[in-house]
Amino acid sequence: MSDNDEKSPDSPDSQASRTLPDRLNIPEIRGEMVHLRPATLDDLTRLDTLQAYYNASGITGKEEKAERAIVHTWVRRSVAWSNGGTPNESGVGDPEFRRTIAWAVLTDADHDSDGQVDAMATDNVIGMVFLIDIDGWARSARIQMLLGKDYRGRGYSRDTMPRVMTYAFAAEPAGLAMHRIWVAVPETNTRSLSVYQSLGFVPSGTSRDSLWNASAGKYQDLVVMDTLADEYDPIASLDAFGMHVIADNPGVQEVMAAHEHSMEIAQHGTKDSEDSAQWPYSSNHAKKSKKAWWRNLGRSADGRRGDGRDSSVVKSVDADADRPGRMGEGGSVER
Repeated sequence: MSDNDEKSPDSPDSQASRTLPDRLNIPEIRGEMVHLRPATLDDLTRLDTLQAYYNASGITGKEEKAERAIVHTWVRRSVAWSNGGTPNESGVGDPEFRRTIAWAVLTDADHDSDGQVDAMATDNVIGMVFLIDIDGWARSARIQMLLGKDYRGRGYSRDTMPRVMTYAFAAEPAGLAMHRIWVAVPETNTRSLSVYQSLGFVPSGTSRDSLWNASAGKYQDLVVMDTLADEYDPIASLDAFGMHVIADNPGVQEVMAAHEHSMEIAQHGTKDSEDSAQWPYSSNHAKKSKKAWWRNLGRSADGRRGDGRDSSVVKSVDADADRPGRMGEGGSVER
């Protein structure tokens, strides 16, 4: 192929790789403690029964009423996408045509050993997990989990989030072929920050004084963390919490192959042109994440922010956050 025959960035083939499907068959995903199915509108009342919005201000920085409203919006958008509706047809459309996927999180666990499933009153539903702000052009999405009040701190999100991330990063058609997944966490929520770091997320920025901390009566920062497709390790992200890969989950084989390919590139430093053309997460399209210029904005040479505060994101981590049996009760990971 000559230089003149190369595809233009505006060619149909190039544009197609930057669009999302008009209709998505949201897959079920299995874990060791939970299983996920596409969320329905009927699940919204179950969240109320679960008191899933309890302490929302301490978890996401939003008041309960606002948190409930946005979750309702996410579920409606997800249902609309699975039915082939456009973002506008969901009734709560996104002006930038970003998409949303909502899964209901179910468990068969009997923690109190009374012979009955803990979540029988809500048909085994204990919460939801979301991929939101799914941007086909930028290949970026945000992940967030919501758990009922009595199901936090039991390790459910440790079993859930890495499996959803694997699906998101997997190449099409097995997954969504995302390049970046990010989270936004209040700076005081150090337990969730620690968990996200264990999943491979790295600090990428801070939105200063963007949240109101009602309990402290002052503003607080919102910390943004992210991880990229060629950084994500589907085995290590589960192994960090004592979980294991389930090989027949959507996207697992693709992401594991992609990770092996990334490791080969890191070891050898090169790849041939034919391989590069087929590789969905080519480094030709991205800066090295830890060297990107924007990660150092507002920081002086000694690593401190322009306002004099330390730029380290996780200022303090509760010792319980890394213990196998706990994960941040009230943290934004397990809510």
